[in-house]
Amino acid sequence: MRIGDLSAATGASARSLRYYEEQGLLSSDRGPGGQRRYPESATERVGLIRTLLAAGLSTSAIADVLPCVADEAIRTPWLSARLTEELRRIEAQMAELRRTHEILAGLVENYTIAVDDPPLAGELHGSAGDLRQ
Repeated sequence: MRIGDLSAATGASARSLRYYEEQGLLSSDRGPGGQRRYPESATERVGLIRTLLAAGLSTSAIADVLPCVADEAIRTPWLSARLTEELRRIEAQMAELRRTHEILAGLVENYTIAVDDPPLAGELHGSAGDLRQ
């Protein structure tokens, strides 16, 4: 499959696919005229790469993980520790996002109450103006 076909199948831009290849995450053969040719299995691999990137893993971490996904014989205690470390990092990010969500939800709730109470809304509007100065 050509790079444009893989891009269309995965939603990854051709530029991203070339970058994945430069980072050793994806491989291709060269066809006539030097065009990249990817195997059908590249679609699934690109999906996994994108999922891991979205989870916050670096390309070097992904390069460590991908061979083990393809070949169970390669799985090692080191890989398990690396994945556990990444999982903990993601869990910490999720906890921080939950705290941020709670703060924002509280602000929205307070703002909604203030807007429904015109005298208080005027006070808040004046206060906001003071803060901007």
